[in-house]
Amino acid sequence: MLAYDLLRFIWWALLGILLIGFAVLDGYDLGTAMLLPFVGKTDGERRQARETIEANWEGHQVWFILGGGAVFAAWPFLYAASFSGFYVAMLLVLLALIVRPVGFAFRDRIPDPRWRSIWDWALAIGGFVPSLVFGVAFGNLLQGVPFDLDQDLRVSYSGSFFGLLNPFGLLAGLLSVAMLAMHGASWLAIKADGDVARRAEAIVRWAGLAATALFALAGLWVAFGIQGYRIEGAISHTAPSNPLGKTVTRAAGAWFSNYGIHPWLIVAPILGLLAPLVAAARIHSHPLTGFLASAIGVASIIATAGVSLFPFLMPSSTYPGTSLTVWDASSSQLTLFIMLICVLIFLPIVLAYTAFALRVMHGRVRLADIERRHSRY
Repeated sequence: MLAYDLLRFIWWALLGILLIGFAVLDGYDLGTAMLLPFVGKTDGERRQARETIEANWEGHQVWFILGGGAVFAAWPFLYAASFSGFYVAMLLVLLALIVRPVGFAFRDRIPDPRWRSIWDWALAIGGFVPSLVFGVAFGNLLQGVPFDLDQDLRVSYSGSFFGLLNPFGLLAGLLSVAMLAMHGASWLAIKADGDVARRAEAIVRWAGLAATALFALAGLWVAFGIQGYRIEGAISHTAPSNPLGKTVTRAAGAWFSNYGIHPWLIVAPILGLLAPLVAAARIHSHPLTGFLASAIGVASIIATAGVSLFPFLMPSSTYPGTSLTVWDASSSQLTLFIMLICVLIFLPIVLAYTAFALRVMHGRVRLADIERRHSRY
């Protein structure tokens, strides 16, 4: 069996991979849905934009489910604290995600333009709300979440939903919206044709610039306006999980400590700044390069948040000593090992299926083909 500290680190990395997989794959689905009323001016154009994602979006949801399952099984304290603190926000995300299959199923049932417009906007809201909420959640993690644990390790949350909508949380939410709008538009630029693709290219340029600007502003805010967290003294990496057995302090610039210890980590924020600009610059002349740059930008921005927080999973603003970290909030060594074996078996299957599905549905969705028929894929 692998060492306990190594298993904990592997599961931290796997959680990051699952979040990045969801953001890169389902992220362009959310971004495309968000942009639906703006890239499509006619019924045919909106059907065209929708059909670029309709064939594969359900498969991409697997990454979201895997991420939730990983939190539940590998990080039970994180699961308990996050679902207590972000309950209303998560409910909004789930309701928004439910709108998507309903919209796909009912949008074309009635030819009334008003009916179809309602569902187009519902799909747009279903893409916008999760994009915003996910960013707000990360913004609040960097500030610290108002929770604590009693001596029996029961979670007590003292915040509110509207408390999550603080200025920095909203800035992180806007960054998430901008980067997923960029990613969805870059997908449309390679999958659609005609006016939809041209409008998408214009959105990539603006959204890419906005993502870079908001990411830079968030970095400056973290550097000069937010106190980070650090563990004082030694913490055992192999002891049984108990988040109460450490001392944590808050200090300006603490979220940048890992970059001083491992300078090569600076690659993540650099790519997070540059990749959206590359996407904006290359989306017209080389759409595939623009899309890949967009994907790298999305992955790098999320990776920057992850490596900045490490080893914290959810810092506590109420009682910093009860903050959840990689080293004291995991499941047992045996549980992590058994789950790792399952991941090594099933994750390649998920990757193979995703690659196969994208390969089968390759090529552009052309407006002329959409207008020639009334059925979907």
